Amino acid sequence: QVQLVESGGGLVQAGGSLRLSCVASGSIVSINAVGWYRQAPGEQRELVARITSGGTTNYADSVKGRFTISRDNAKNTVYLQMNSLKPEDTAAYYCNAAILKRGTAYPQLYWGQGTQVTVSS
Repeated sequence: QVQLVESGGGLVQAGGSLRLSCVASGSIVSINAVGWYRQAPGEQRELVARITSGGTTNYADSVKGRFTISRDNAKNTVYLQMNSLKPEDTAAYYCNAAILKRGTAYPQLYWGQGTQVTVSS
C-alpha cells in the first residue's frame, strides 16, 4: 500500500514560520507532481503550492513570496516552508501526490490525513 503522512503543523504567532513535511511510503515506483492544499472551516479546499517531478513550482497568489515548496526525492518527502505567517493562513493542510505504485501501470492520486496550522494574531 501507499501512504502519505503530513507533519509539522502547530500553533504559531503571526509573522512566525513553520515547515510542513509530507512523507510517502509503501510500494512506490515513482512520485510525480505533489501539491499542498489547505482547507479552513467552512471553506473549500484550495491549492497552496505544487511541485512537479522535475522541480517546477507554482503557488497560490496569497502565499507567493512567503511559502516555498521543495522535495527530496531520495526521502520521498515534500516540504512546505511557510514564513511570515498570517492569521488567514490558519487551516488544515493536506498533501496530495500522484504516485505510481508497484505493480500498476498508471499513477494514482493519494491524500494525506492533514496537519493543522493555526496562526494567532
